[in-house]
Amino acid sequence: MAVDHYENFPVASVLMPARLRPAVVALYRFARSADDIADEGDADAATRLAALDDYTRALRNLEARQLPVDQASALAPVFYPLAQVVRDYALPVAPMHALLSAFSQDVVKTRYADFATLKDYCARSADPVGELMLHLYGAATPQNLAESSAICTGLQLVNFWQDVAIDWDKQRVYLPQEDLARFGVSESDIAAQQVDDRWRALMQFEVSRARALLHCGAPLARRLPGRIGWELRLVVMGGLRILHRIERADYDVFRARPTLGPRDWAWIIWHAWRWLPARPLTDAPETFKTPQP
Repeated sequence: MAVDHYENFPVASVLMPARLRPAVVALYRFARSADDIADEGDADAATRLAALDDYTRALRNLEARQLPVDQASALAPVFYPLAQVVRDYALPVAPMHALLSAFSQDVVKTRYADFATLKDYCARSADPVGELMLHLYGAATPQNLAESSAICTGLQLVNFWQDVAIDWDKQRVYLPQEDLARFGVSESDIAAQQVDDRWRALMQFEVSRARALLHCGAPLARRLPGRIGWELRLVVMGGLRILHRIERADYDVFRARPTLGPRDWAWIIWHAWRWLPARPLTDAPETFKTPQP
């Protein structure tokens, strides 16, 4: 299960209502293609930023009810379906601008001084996905949006802790610098893939932080009805399960990236079913603990 921000679009999910799939695909194509500009290939920073600026201009044109790009533009397959979805569902464009700002930041920023700056990045790289999905479902109330943001930021942190080694190879460190200093972990320790008591204490802290956010947003997964509720319950349980896998690996995310296997998926589906709104929970989301397999 991928838990990074653009993969949270349930593009191919059987739980996604058929009427919404074209809209979700258009949103996914926008986010996926823009994120690839920031992350993939060997273009230099200036080229990547210029390409993302093209996305921003097209999005502003769309917002002004103009043609986003010329029909012959390479961006037409992205922005013409997107414009249709924005019109059909009266979607806000601000979350899309937020995504683009986060992708541009990824090009130039590779370290985060503290959790506040990292959370700000998550608010633009992850939370807009949940916001757009809630608008598609007609469920974008203030409470729902706040809990969705907690889930999305939590999932983004899960992805960061899962991918410390992958991000290091990209010369990125998402672990806040203040946390590294607090637990006595240096970047040279990350480079050496040093898993000692200091590293375990750091990762235990970060895993607890991500889990707390998922629990904070968990009431939304129970409150939303129908297929979107099922989708969200599976996503939350999947994020919790990845955290469990990190713990079971004794926080060694270097030698084996924590992933989900068949037993994990059986656990996720079972607990998502137990978590149905019509059935009482044995633990409230705030105190929910991942059971041992």
